[in-house]
Amino acid sequence: MADSTFKVTIITPDGTVYENKDATMLVMDTRGGQMGIMANHVPLVAALQISALRVKHNSAKDDVIAVNGGFMEFNDNTATVVADSAELPTTIDVARAEKAKERSEKWVEEAKQKHSKNELARAEVHLRRAINRLNVSQMR
Repeated sequence: MADSTFKVTIITPDGTVYENKDATMLVMDTRGGQMGIMANHVPLVAALQISALRVKHNSAKDDVIAVNGGFMEFNDNTATVVADSAELPTTIDVARAEKAKERSEKWVEEAKQKHSKNELARAEVHLRRAINRLNVSQMR
């Protein structure tokens, strides 16, 4: 069974957020679309979207982590995710995420009224991050 598993590590500037040595599949949203990685996959590097990253393993329930961009490198049966931020469902402050979502929605509306493309793009990124955190928080 050991040859069908691999290691997954998620690192942020604050340190290691997640580590699993018995992953059977890693599912993530990349800039090129959704991708799944299994043991013995060819080496690759992929840019990640703001999304939930799913780690499948032999336990009954998958691990889900809110990842805010970054990249994933797979080599020698090790997947390393380097992200600006990443949170497990149990560590997400739901009230804070809801407030961030509300602020971002207001910011999006203001940017639309001003016809400011740059401001709108920034506001939409903040909104996607807040929604991602809220979605992952429900997967406790």
